[in-house]
Amino acid sequence: MIVKSKIKLAALGGLVLSLLSLLVHLLLAKYSNADLVQYSALSGFGQDFAPKLDRQSARYRKLWGSVKPLESLQPYANPRTKYAVPNEKNNGFIYAKIFGGFEKIRSSISDLVTIARLLNATLVIPEIQESMNSKGISSKFKSFSYIYNEEQFIAALTNDIIIVKSLPTSLKEARKRNELPIIKLKSSTLPSFYIEEVLPKLQKAKAVGFVLTDGGCLQSILPSSMAEYQRLRCRVAFHALHFRPEIQALGHQMVTRLRAGGQPYIAFHPGLRRDTLAYNGCAELYQDVHTELIQYRRAQLIKHRIVKEKLSIDSFARRGSGSCPIMPEEVGLLLRAMGYAPKTIIYLAGSETFGGQRVLIPLRAMYSNLVDRTALCNKQELTNLLSFEAPFPEHQFDAPPAKSKEQLQEEWNKAGPRPRPLPPPPDRPIYQHEKEGWYGWITETDTEPDPSPSDLRMQAHRLLWDALDYIVSVEADAFFPGFNNDGSGWPDFSSLVMGHRLYEMASARTYRPDRKILFELFNITHEHLYYPGRNWSLSVQEHLNKSLGEDGLIKEARFSKPTSFLAHPLPECSCRTSESDKIPAPVKDSNDQVLYGGEDECPKWMQHGLATVSLEAVNSNEKTDHDTFEDEKDMDGQLEFDDKGSRMDSVSSSEQDDEMDPND
Repeated sequence: MIVKSKIKLAALGGLVLSLLSLLVHLLLAKYSNADLVQYSALSGFGQDFAPKLDRQSARYRKLWGSVKPLESLQPYANPRTKYAVPNEKNNGFIYAKIFGGFEKIRSSISDLVTIARLLNATLVIPEIQESMNSKGISSKFKSFSYIYNEEQFIAALTNDIIIVKSLPTSLKEARKRNELPIIKLKSSTLPSFYIEEVLPKLQKAKAVGFVLTDGGCLQSILPSSMAEYQRLRCRVAFHALHFRPEIQALGHQMVTRLRAGGQPYIAFHPGLRRDTLAYNGCAELYQDVHTELIQYRRAQLIKHRIVKEKLSIDSFARRGSGSCPIMPEEVGLLLRAMGYAPKTIIYLAGSETFGGQRVLIPLRAMYSNLVDRTALCNKQELTNLLSFEAPFPEHQFDAPPAKSKEQLQEEWNKAGPRPRPLPPPPDRPIYQHEKEGWYGWITETDTEPDPSPSDLRMQAHRLLWDALDYIVSVEADAFFPGFNNDGSGWPDFSSLVMGHRLYEMASARTYRPDRKILFELFNITHEHLYYPGRNWSLSVQEHLNKSLGEDGLIKEARFSKPTSFLAHPLPECSCRTSESDKIPAPVKDSNDQVLYGGEDECPKWMQHGLATVSLEAVNSNEKTDHDTFEDEKDMDGQLEFDDKGSRMDSVSSSEQDDEMDPND
């Protein structure tokens, strides 16, 4: 008996210890999950990446190197003519409310500063409606300071305009009594409108309010006589608008983590947003509940006369005209055709990817190192950006009231003539997980509900996530847009990033794909099942390499500059170094506006600072001229083209590896 009792006690003790061990493991998994995921994601980059490339090799230069024809372009947005310092005795104050997301906010602020200079007025720090305290954000921030550094913004523009944080007391009271004129502006507003219409009201009332909803308040292309105002736009967007220090620090830390293994990375912005997809009629790209959501939004845009076309649009035809985005799986094929290894690091930018992770599955299958901010930052780091936010009251889920048999019968009778379907399945309860999510309403009603307090707070958070993505995208070794110049007339994230990269480092690899040409290339794979006249991958390489250089830049400018000056700040905000062998002649559009070329020569102090860098680059090129013939070939053994579309080797097509040919 004593022996049996000891055995029972030992078994019971073992069971207790097992339960304690299981409990400890569960707690460790719960509280360290984010850090473990982050560690595994970051540590995997250096191990899983393809064999490290020598930065001086021809292979590296073809995939990541600078674009030589654009190396002579340098950022130079300083005033170049006599420039008066602002005076406190001016015409009055301008205050503004800005509606919209990250792109509209950034573009609108740039225009507001320019208008304040044009009217010789004092600018009050703009009110960003998406980040007001009423949206549920932390009381620590006040609108503008939620994203941007107020002190830096004021100090950087001291020589351009006077900026204050609020209206004087007397004008505040007048604003409360609705005694000040308020003007709703469009992004295509002419400078003459401000001189003829707004200035008299400003001088009379001493303050004028603006409401901005289109992502700007001044036309993009200005007369050549107003070049200084264009340069002011650049100084605002690229020098004055700094994110607040916490965002800047985390954004640069993300860049450091991406490059921790010593490898470059590509930033990719899909541009899959519900509004732009609805505007262009791209609903059929999804074939699921997202199609209905896009169509509902399109119906709303038609109702408000933003869209003047019919509701149902052939999405395939729209893709053929370049009006729909390049889908993520297509981007994966394009990058593989260019020669980027499957382990290449791709950063996924954008706070909203309509369709969620499902649309990214094919791209993730082709490129396993596809990461976003959640893979680079742990939950605590992202939460610290938000500061303390008051919790919402708990929302108890209320199931919809059950319909009586009489109501169901009445609905059936009112359904009208139709082929009688099978009887509906037996009623079952609607579970809570089916109601959660912002699209759950579409299963029950034809009217989209108003945003909840949680939705409004999430929209404010997206401004922060877009700010982080903007930093990472501008600093990327290469950038690929999924849907820029979408035709809506609104500024878009990709175009702003491409404009910033063009200003700061014009020779960096920024792809500018023509969606119409790519549609034709992808369509070949469906219509011709055998080998086409030329290898498919070579056609992709030729097009994308051309898009990097002058040809792609000029073609892009014809679409982007009329919509947003910040998307193409040339030639006003750049200069050319005298070391350039060939200064391109000015290229103009149909309205005689310069799109490319005609930049001023850089000042001597700038050229002197660049001389050392240019000498090092020349020595580097001389060193790599002795690379082996194998280094000149693409990773898949295919021909490559330079940024002008010229072949870079002479290997015959019969000797190429056709592994990446979609027609095989």
